[in-house]
Amino acid sequence: MSTYIRFWIRMFSYALKGDSFYYLWVLLLLSLSVGGVIAYSHQLSQGFIVTNMSNHVSWGAYIANFTYLVGIAAAAVLLVLPTYVHGNKDIKEVVLIGELLALCAIIMCLLFILVDLGRPDHFWHIIPFVGKLNFPTSILAWDVVVLNGYLVINLFIPGYLLYKEYLGQEPSKKLYLPFIYISIVWAISIHTVTAFLYVGFGGKPYWNSAILAPRFLISAFTCGPALLILLFQVLSKFTSLEVKSSVFKYLKSIMIYALISNLFLLGCELYKEFYTDSLHTASVKYLFFGLHGHNMLVPYIRTGLALEGIALFIILVPRLRNTLFLLNTACFFIIIGIWIEKGMGLLIPGFIPSALGDIVEYTPSKIEFFVCLGVWSFGALIFTVISKVAIAIQTGKLRYEPVFK
Repeated sequence: MSTYIRFWIRMFSYALKGDSFYYLWVLLLLSLSVGGVIAYSHQLSQGFIVTNMSNHVSWGAYIANFTYLVGIAAAAVLLVLPTYVHGNKDIKEVVLIGELLALCAIIMCLLFILVDLGRPDHFWHIIPFVGKLNFPTSILAWDVVVLNGYLVINLFIPGYLLYKEYLGQEPSKKLYLPFIYISIVWAISIHTVTAFLYVGFGGKPYWNSAILAPRFLISAFTCGPALLILLFQVLSKFTSLEVKSSVFKYLKSIMIYALISNLFLLGCELYKEFYTDSLHTASVKYLFFGLHGHNMLVPYIRTGLALEGIALFIILVPRLRNTLFLLNTACFFIIIGIWIEKGMGLLIPGFIPSALGDIVEYTPSKIEFFVCLGVWSFGALIFTVISKVAIAIQTGKLRYEPVFK
């Protein structure tokens, strides 16, 4: 049996081992993932009629989650850059976890695109040499290229480094460093192209903003560190991974500046919208104050901004952000607040009012909720398994054992 095959067998066998809490957690995520598959089967058999999307609001919870997760995937660059460019040894110990998180986020992104396709069996139409990708004229084609390219990059880099560490060998910098540098640029590109998808709709004034791409990136650099801070604490508690205090200090610094910048850019957008007071402000008025008696999103966006404001106050005051409970609270508020702002708060108002002036409000159906829950659970399940194996390899618990005849 080859060393490579034994490597995969040992990884799978190690992933199946754990204590009762580990089994319960995996079983919960697996059950929710199966529930998502069942919900999606209803959507697949009956069509989008089981969702609350319509001709007026053709993008909903699926694309909202997709947009948010692209930012989570892009945030991995915050660990890659100081590790491989600046040689920060403390961050190097956890950079693989960030790259694996990006991998799982991209997988969830692609799954959300899949469930948003009315006929997923028509996906072959954009496969090169089989169908027609329309690259480079279509911005959607660019999104397909950058997302799948980022997936391949984040499969290769952690996979190669972990395999070499498993063998106890020094990885060749000539093989992985070029891809590291490419991934830094690529991480920026995936969220930029996603923003361009929105900006490219000339008939949607709410999305037509030159600073939408910077807003996407800044918000990604806000919620990314918040999520990593929480994840590193969980992994430190339940695994043998040791995360040094300097890593948390670095992530908190990035989070502070990024959150301030995110709120500043949002303020610039609101000034542009409300000060001009043109007909094109209908969407933003609907979002923040309601429009002609329709105000479904008002509580959401106000809650999201309130959470971001509270989080900003906590992380700006040293005594508060150095209190673990308050820091975790701020991180949780940032994750939820950014999700509201970049999800429903960005997506849905772009469709309201419609080109004919109709106001059709949207809220996800039960089917959409369970499909989304299933995708998130599947992503969490993948991250749980691969991070468990990766940490075992990094800490020396899982190493190559020669077989002697």
